[in-house]
Amino acid sequence: MTQRRSPTVRRRRLGAELRKHREEAGVTIETVAERLHCSTSKVSRIETGHTSATPRDVRAMLDIYGIDGDESSELVQISREARQKGWWHPYSTVLTGAYVGLEAEANSVRAYEQQVVPGLLQTEEYARAMIRSARPDISADEVERRVRVRIERQSLLMQDDPIDLWMVLDEAVVGRPVGGDAVMRAQIQHLVDRADLPNVTLQVLPFSAGAHAGMDGTFTILDFPEPTDTDVVYAENATGGLFLEKADELRKYVFIFDHIRAAALRPEESVALLADLAKEPLWEWRQKLT
Repeated sequence: MTQRRSPTVRRRRLGAELRKHREEAGVTIETVAERLHCSTSKVSRIETGHTSATPRDVRAMLDIYGIDGDESSELVQISREARQKGWWHPYSTVLTGAYVGLEAEANSVRAYEQQVVPGLLQTEEYARAMIRSARPDISADEVERRVRVRIERQSLLMQDDPIDLWMVLDEAVVGRPVGGDAVMRAQIQHLVDRADLPNVTLQVLPFSAGAHAGMDGTFTILDFPEPTDTDVVYAENATGGLFLEKADELRKYVFIFDHIRAAALRPEESVALLADLAKEPLWEWRQKLT
């Protein structure tokens, strides 16, 4: 079995380790910046994983903290891995934030979606129609680049060490014919097909559930195979999204997700509903009532 490795996750892990060693050594960011002849903002961005550090800088920082031997060598190696290019690098002009890089090494994804089919489960035609509608300001070429990166991401579900995906979809997601009747029917059938994968669990949260714990918006919880890599909550918005990593924030969103999936139809009921909707979608049913 191969191991998925992401430079984004390596950069985040390295920053956390460097911050831990600095605090344990009682050294200020200002002192590190002075010794490295750089700005305090650079040191801070390295520690938060927003900027990669050269192996030379990492060695210098570890010398300041009194760290040597195997631990030093391991962190220097992580710094080299953190500077490599991920598969998504050619698409960096159409990506905002670090989400794809974190997703690439996640062990599992738990998410609630209110409006659209999530990228890992979109068909190419649905993705194209959704992006064109949501981003009328971008060029056709950029639309296609965004479609391509979404399709590339889906390999996470099929490879030797696939990601575990648990997705709860609001009924609105499958009730709006994005791209028209044919595109949306194919998309719903695609959800049914993906639910057959042993690493994919799908639930539908029906309108009949009424008010529920996810009313504040959509979110994704990412967890990682390495205990040193803390879980992340990603709350998406029009400007790229917000990453939440504090323990109390994580506990809150895990609590919310557990309540959402308890309110949703069971997985087998959800798949049966989706199979029915692929044959007779909600928008056609509503038209018969009018």
